Amino acid sequence: MHRCLSKPITPAFRHTQIRTFLARRGPPKEVTPDEAVKAIKSGDRVFVHGVAATPLTLLQALEKRAPELKDVEFCHLHLEKANPCADAKYADSFFTNNFFIGANQRKLVAQGLSSYVPTFLHEVPLLMRRGLVRPDVALLNVSPPDKHGFVSLGVEVATSLPAVETAKTLIAQINPNVPRTHGDSFVHINCLDYICHVDEKLPETGRLSSPTEVEARIGKIIAGLVTDGSTLQMGIGAIPNAVLAGLKSHKDLGIHTEMFQEGVIPLIQSGVVTNLRKNFLPGKILTSFIMGTQNLYNFVDDNPSVHFADASIANNPTIIASNPKVTAINSAVEVDLTGQVCADSVGHKMISGVGGQVDFERGAALSPGGLPIICLPSIAKDGSSRIVPTLKGGGGVSTTRPHVHYIVTEWGYAFLFGKNLHQRAKSLIEIAHPNHRAQLEKEAFEYLGIKAWRD
Repeated sequence: MHRCLSKPITPAFRHTQIRTFLARRGPPKEVTPDEAVKAIKSGDRVFVHGVAATPLTLLQALEKRAPELKDVEFCHLHLEKANPCADAKYADSFFTNNFFIGANQRKLVAQGLSSYVPTFLHEVPLLMRRGLVRPDVALLNVSPPDKHGFVSLGVEVATSLPAVETAKTLIAQINPNVPRTHGDSFVHINCLDYICHVDEKLPETGRLSSPTEVEARIGKIIAGLVTDGSTLQMGIGAIPNAVLAGLKSHKDLGIHTEMFQEGVIPLIQSGVVTNLRKNFLPGKILTSFIMGTQNLYNFVDDNPSVHFADASIANNPTIIASNPKVTAINSAVEVDLTGQVCADSVGHKMISGVGGQVDFERGAALSPGGLPIICLPSIAKDGSSRIVPTLKGGGGVSTTRPHVHYIVTEWGYAFLFGKNLHQRAKSLIEIAHPNHRAQLEKEAFEYLGIKAWRD
């Protein structure tokens, strides 16, 4: 059982792309799922189409082969449907290297049965294209072909496009439930090696619900910082939805994001989001993946106003920064009094990954009039402060002090850019929960030598 990447590392300067989505090798073999996964051998690295595009039928077929396979390595973003092969009982057969840790992988990572590859999301395609993490096989979940023979990579192009470009063998389940998304999502069916036909529903997540009082207050504060003509990046969850709810009277907003959810649809339909002020792909929403409800999947189906790109484009800080007033909204687990942000772990326990947080925080910082925002409730579920004197032991720094500009809690926002350590501590204590402010001032002085009350 491997504890690391199974393949030898190729020197970073060597480009090892061996084929592209334009390389057509003839009609694919039309087979059953069980027959398709016979192409996977022991020791192979297998890319799995991620997030809501999880090809569950193919993974279930591969699970049947567990007794005969050894050291097969999966690599992927988080999967909304759990991989049945990722189980302790198959430890000798399968191992997973996550580019982002989903909830169904946390226990396995904690047990050492899976691992995490710390990488900015915009550089994950580079890992494949440079041969550092090049897959042998890619398992895909794609739309039926159009009249020209092109299937769509559907709801996740972020990492699937570079996998299609670089994998030796492409295995796809043709699924009528996968929306035909536009942008850099099309692959000709003759580029695929094996196909099987399935009828598999996409997972539905992120249904809109009323935010809590704390979430609503954070959303209102952030919405108040957004100005007309801004370009938005937001993730999934109650706080982004609360922000979107506060933007109904804004004008000419644009969207350049890693992903989006259903909350943006009313803003598009009402004309709040026009994308006209954007410099990169004006008039279009840019995203790399989506996850949400069937309503969202219906919205992106055959919709040329939504452009899907891989993460090297969607998350590239330079491209992001080319847009005006980029407002990047990302979350944190905790923030220390100097502005260090932990977003991927609770102490030593890994819970997610850096994802696109730094990509967009940096892109927003470089954007004219940009707002790089990190938000979090001031207290955790157990009542402890999430503004802390020092990060928990083992906690990683996802976003560094120099990268941080705005920290928002339900008590207000702290602007840290250009501030010294004393000023940062004072500003952060002012947006901590009132019950913890006195203790934080004491700890700032006693443990960090910072006089938080001094300008």
